[in-house]
Amino acid sequence: MPLFGSIFSPKKTPPRKSASLSNLHSLDHSTREVELGLGYGTPTMNLAGQSLKFENGQWIAEAGISGGVDRREAQRLRRRNQQLEEENNLLRLKVDILLDMLSETTAESHLMEKELDELKSVSRRRK
Repeated sequence: MPLFGSIFSPKKTPPRKSASLSNLHSLDHSTREVELGLGYGTPTMNLAGQSLKFENGQWIAEAGISGGVDRREAQRLRRRNQQLEEENNLLRLKVDILLDMLSETTAESHLMEKELDELKSVSRRRK
């Protein structure tokens, strides 16, 4: 006899009494696709007048549609974006430096106030 007995062995589940009422399993693939709307095709979207489709994990501009951005404009925008990101990083660095300077100055100011209060208390004791 096992040490723990049959306490930990689960009971067997009884078989189902009724079958599923759905008849979707009996439909062929094409009927199921029409009924359930499973034929998605490639995802497309229209953004700012430009039609894009999703292929191989990337959004690609559809060819032959006016209003698309040409290659030179895209390169110009990438360069401008890079320039703005660098400027943003520089400004963040400057803000960090200014905050450090402010913290240091505030700490020095508090120390000076504390020394001034101590000197005032010493001078009052002498009187």
